[in-house]
Amino acid sequence: MTVRDTDLERRFSLAKSLAEEAGALALDYFNKRESLVIETKRDLQDVVSIADRNVETFLRERVAAAIPEDGFLGEEFGHQEGSSGFTWVVDPIDGTSPFVNGMPTWCVSIAVLHGGIPVIGVIKVPCVDELYAAAQGRGASLNGTMLGLDPSRTIQNAMTGIGCNSYVSPERVGSIITALLAAGGNFIRNGSGALMLAYVAAGRLVGYYEPHMRAWDCMAGYCLVKEAGGAYLPFPTEGEDLHKGHPVLASNVSVYEELLAIHQLP
Repeated sequence: MTVRDTDLERRFSLAKSLAEEAGALALDYFNKRESLVIETKRDLQDVVSIADRNVETFLRERVAAAIPEDGFLGEEFGHQEGSSGFTWVVDPIDGTSPFVNGMPTWCVSIAVLHGGIPVIGVIKVPCVDELYAAAQGRGASLNGTMLGLDPSRTIQNAMTGIGCNSYVSPERVGSIITALLAAGGNFIRNGSGALMLAYVAAGRLVGYYEPHMRAWDCMAGYCLVKEAGGAYLPFPTEGEDLHKGHPVLASNVSVYEELLAIHQLP
């Protein structure tokens, strides 16, 4: 589906400004996190705070006021259908565990889908004041500097991000890490899949793989990686599939097939 330049630019500009504002709101909560009430969701590692909910509410209300015909999907309050063909997909604070434990590896992730494809991806990292931004056909940037991936980076000479959660068995996670190490690679996990995808776009990681992620965790990062010149594993977005967890893989094109082989291991 073709996206008109004016429609894309309007939403891209809004996404960047909202990411800055939401990032400032989230950072204020981070700086007074000792006063936050922390709750658990699926398990003791899956946490949420009023900061997550209030940042998502802020984003929902601002998008609804600016472009009421757009749909909106957020981690905390679910999906609201739109009529324009555009859907905002938002994780208000990706990396809530690092957030509540006082670590800087969390971010605000904002994507816009059109026809099920991420055409806008913006990730704000408040603790280091970084803004990753990409839109279809416009490339990807970090704080205004354009990003482009280096094909000489490989699994063997760079770092790969690996994600895991309680949806995936410890044995499966172990087999992924074993295969990566056996291939001569090494890995990092910082607690935020969205941020590690942004690191792929910036060339800080050569790739990122997680066997089970949700759309709000990966769509902005996917757009960033694609526009920086990388590749990603398609994520089903039709109907209820958009709400379900799926494997996520994004990387430099030079290592995509190698990481795909790890993903396909039994």
